[in-house]
Amino acid sequence: MIQGLLGRKLGMTQHFGENGNAEAATIIEAGPCTVVQVKTPAVDGYTAARLGFGQAKRQGAVLKGQGRGFGEFKYLREFRLSTADGVNVGDKLDVSLFKPGDKVTVTGISKGHGFAGTVKRYNFRGGPKTHGQSDRQRAPGSIGATTTPGRVYKGTLMAGHMGHARVTVRNLEVIKADSERNILLVKGAVPGAKNGLLLIGKSNGRNE
Repeated sequence: MIQGLLGRKLGMTQHFGENGNAEAATIIEAGPCTVVQVKTPAVDGYTAARLGFGQAKRQGAVLKGQGRGFGEFKYLREFRLSTADGVNVGDKLDVSLFKPGDKVTVTGISKGHGFAGTVKRYNFRGGPKTHGQSDRQRAPGSIGATTTPGRVYKGTLMAGHMGHARVTVRNLEVIKADSERNILLVKGAVPGAKNGLLLIGKSNGRNE
């Protein structure tokens, strides 16, 4: 059984819990999704379901073919399954898959920050702000020794591309699931910017 949906981050708000405290929450448009393909070990080597979500403005012939005639979808993504029993091409999935109190795992692409230095990227404190060192306040400092090892170790924290990476947040609590409007309200923040694509699955160890 498929226990996940594709969705879109609409933004953040606040929710007042039972104790009266305000808590951060994220509003997600979850589904509706259509099963456009079911992959099996005999044919594809693994078991998965491909879901279509969103309406594409323009689409090439290849993507139209992948939609299998069920629509011109903006997004097509796979969810791995342990078994394909009960999963059929053309099935419709919506936010009724979840209910308040469920724990979900949300995967998305984090916000990109371009090329960033070590102070912004890894919270380095920079060099001393005294003794005339006017150009060292945001410098990374030493990145290695001299003769030994005579090189920079792999994995050394340095300046580089920041963000725009696949990020997964687990065990977020579902506060509300509105089937009529396909709206999911979850406690806390999820990866990505507004309108970003999200993969939402029940927190059972796998997105299935």
